[in-house]
Amino acid sequence: MNEILTDTTIQKPKWIRVKLPTGKNYRELRTLVDKYKLNTICQSGSCPNMGECWGEGTATFMILGNICTRSCGFCGVKTGKPLDVNWDEPEKVARSIKLMKIKHAVLTSVDRDDLKDMGSILWAETVNAVRRISPGTTMETLIPDFQGITKHIDRLIEVHPEVISHNMETVKRLTREVRIQAKYERSLEVLSYLKEAGQKRTKTGLMLGLGEENAEVFQTIEDIRNANVDVITIGQYLQPTKKHLPVKKFITPEEFNEFGDFARSLGFRHVESSPLVRSSYHAEKHIH
Repeated sequence: MNEILTDTTIQKPKWIRVKLPTGKNYRELRTLVDKYKLNTICQSGSCPNMGECWGEGTATFMILGNICTRSCGFCGVKTGKPLDVNWDEPEKVARSIKLMKIKHAVLTSVDRDDLKDMGSILWAETVNAVRRISPGTTMETLIPDFQGITKHIDRLIEVHPEVISHNMETVKRLTREVRIQAKYERSLEVLSYLKEAGQKRTKTGLMLGLGEENAEVFQTIEDIRNANVDVITIGQYLQPTKKHLPVKKFITPEEFNEFGDFARSLGFRHVESSPLVRSSYHAEKHIH
């Protein structure tokens, strides 16, 4: 068991260090992104796996602006009053995906609790635009909880993305601190509903190192499996800025292996569990 960190400036362990992205596919994509000023979460979120994912033809795009109505303690996205919805965004995202020759796109968004439809209409239009403009691209939609309102969730199910994901992020005890306006049970209900309503592949993600106990992690993995979720990703939380929640512990690769093995024993279709895993890591493999 790692010691709890008391100094947030402590050096990251060697297993957290990332190689600089390289490779022909990565360089070509980087050139396109810079030339056409395309927006990807891969870059804006400084994802440690950007080189690997771009090399495999996978990228993540955020819709509905870049200002969130929620103020989660772990997230680097701005909080405040969002701008008006840009109804040209679905076409722009779809054209970006086609231009970048993306084989598998992950779409995510800020929370839009300010909107009557929570942004679900633009979500569905974006999926349809990608289908029309880049028909060879498969998709994962990483959605907010839409406050658990099923008519909004149904709009996503009806456009049939290959995967619909919604992240639990943390254990029950820490949910109120980590995801201030979210609820542990509500997120589980969203995941259960997706499956009950006919979504073929569902997925969620956890980040560790926020002060959770191992027993709580095992219980959360079990709760997720009981919601009939197919895919789970488990990775290390890293503090975006000093204003965000501090890292309480760096989880060892051996502990990640233990959590991953437990998840596999429960029958998940696909499990990713290691320090540098993010929710979209190896996303292209989660559709099978």
